[in-house]
Amino acid sequence: MSAPSILLVEDDPPLRTLTTRALQENGYSVRPAATAAEMWATFDAGPVDLILLDIMLPGTSGIDLCRLIRRKSDVPIIFISAKASETDRVVGLELGADDYLAKPFSSRELIARIRAVLRRGGLEARSGGTPVQQARFDGWTVNYSRRELLSPSGGVVTLTGAEFDLLASFLSHPQRVIARERLIELSRARIGDSSDRSIDVLVSRLRRKLAWEGRDAPIITVRGIGYMLNVEVVQG
Repeated sequence: MSAPSILLVEDDPPLRTLTTRALQENGYSVRPAATAAEMWATFDAGPVDLILLDIMLPGTSGIDLCRLIRRKSDVPIIFISAKASETDRVVGLELGADDYLAKPFSSRELIARIRAVLRRGGLEARSGGTPVQQARFDGWTVNYSRRELLSPSGGVVTLTGAEFDLLASFLSHPQRVIARERLIELSRARIGDSSDRSIDVLVSRLRRKLAWEGRDAPIITVRGIGYMLNVEVVQG
């Protein structure tokens, strides 16, 4: 099996070199880029499994690049930035990023974040048995192996990795209130913690995509506690 391919977009030469070396030492294939133009050339040159994207780039910013990438691909994106405020993390989530890592960061933390994002896959039975293939709820269908959401009309609705993991967390605990802290743990949404708005933004994004023909999404807010998927789910 080939090594996962990481597209590293970082304009600082020393940091780009150190990060590339750390990724290679942990078994990843790294394709570095310093600018938006280099990123697009590298992106179009072959398959990419994950993008490490610096926000503060010369010319076209990482924010703008993320917006453009999301128009054509759902490849996982981890923002790396010297900015570490809650607002910056929320902006990253709103744009469809899967994680956000503030500088300075350790190689150990970087590798852990990358592994967590790449590990996201089909929901398996907790007993270790046969993986659950799909789930149906309120007219919607989720295919876990394809990480695909089908609307009631049968159309494919594009979800980012973080959005899909959040939905899978709701589907595994239907009609039960899930505390914000537990929801973050279940969905591996590591962009923020329970004290900021990160999980709320993710839920809001998912709700918008589950709204259908004037009907609200079946995710309700339980004030002061968390959220609940308020419909029956059929797994199998």
